[in-house]
Amino acid sequence: MTSRRSFLKATTLASAGLLIRPSSLWMASITNIGLQLYTVRDAMQKDPVAALKKVAGLGFNTVEGATYTGTQKFYGMDAKAFAMLLKQQGLSMPSSHYMLGEAKMNGADIKGTVLHEWEKAVDDAATVGIKYMVCAYLMEDERGSLDHYKQLAEHFNKAGEVCKKAGIQFCYHNHDFEFQQQDGQLPYDILLKNTDKDLVKMEMDIYWVKKAGLDPVALMKANKGRFPLWHVKDMDKTPQQAFTEVGNGSIDFKEIFKHVGDSGMKYFFVEQDQCPGDPFDSITKSIKYIKKNLV
Repeated sequence: MTSRRSFLKATTLASAGLLIRPSSLWMASITNIGLQLYTVRDAMQKDPVAALKKVAGLGFNTVEGATYTGTQKFYGMDAKAFAMLLKQQGLSMPSSHYMLGEAKMNGADIKGTVLHEWEKAVDDAATVGIKYMVCAYLMEDERGSLDHYKQLAEHFNKAGEVCKKAGIQFCYHNHDFEFQQQDGQLPYDILLKNTDKDLVKMEMDIYWVKKAGLDPVALMKANKGRFPLWHVKDMDKTPQQAFTEVGNGSIDFKEIFKHVGDSGMKYFFVEQDQCPGDPFDSITKSIKYIKKNLV
């Protein structure tokens, strides 16, 4: 199985019941259970038709894309063809991942990224029915100083403006490096403070927030309505804090799901970067837990 970094490089070269808050009723039901397709990346690369059919058969009704950057195609298909495939499987893809594009590949700009041919990416996203375009990851040489994060915030605001014209919301997806202090400040806070709260929302990867030692609920409360997307990914109980199936680890998702209203969550996606065996076995365990305990 490939790491996220190597996967991004590879896809670039080749081309994630009634619930009640204590204070108020916040949501009658959650009807969408999503999967970040990075979890089943090998199956999607081999046979996307068969993989999506299997995903839908397990009970997922939404997915989040993990390709496009570099090829300007969705799993080898143009936007119209991929949209048709999703419809045939009874799936929708409200969100998809993209790269920043500051880093180069073999000395060349990477197309279909925030910084290069973003307008075409937005047009193709609209064709597929994508509602959220997410900058998924910053390569190590795309991070840098706090001043550089301020420059990234400017890029995100501009990308968000282009998305808004197409009726799409721009988002940024965290890992844990954004929560490593620089001069007493967090790069993540720089992004929050220097981006327009309407143009740039956040996809909270709950695992990585916990891995960084922060409280996801506190982050939601401090930035209400800023997190329309979640990655629901569990952390095992070993010292390694490895990825594991939802409900099999140490993260209290029952408590976190009580704060959907604080976060502004519209969609969530199961993601498991690495699985101990067949990823479809892992996501089967995750969705069973979610259906029984969270929705």
